Amino acid sequence: MTRRINRKYAANGLLVRPAFPSKGETVHVAYSGLLASNGADRLYVRFGFGDAWEGSLDYKMVRTANGFSAAVPVAAADSLNLCFHDSAGHWDNNSGANYAIEVTR
Repeated sequence: MTRRINRKYAANGLLVRPAFPSKGETVHVAYSGLLASNGADRLYVRFGFGDAWEGSLDYKMVRTANGFSAAVPVAAADSLNLCFHDSAGHWDNNSGANYAIEVTR
């Protein structure tokens, strides 16, 4: 499977690698979007699988020169849903649509 970067949400400041993750892989999330560009001191990625966000967890992201990053385990062969929040309770959920990444089987 290719290791390319998924740029589906690049305009929102989100890059995901690999472009098409499989169950059991780790997805590397780079975020420089709305929260990062507005001075968030800490950022968290919430992720879950499928329409019901099964197994949802929050991971603290690491500050980088270009925003924030985190490594997220792909625990299910269903769509990987992402959204972001800061320590002040502000959210970036792609205007309510969330960020959905296709997981290959």
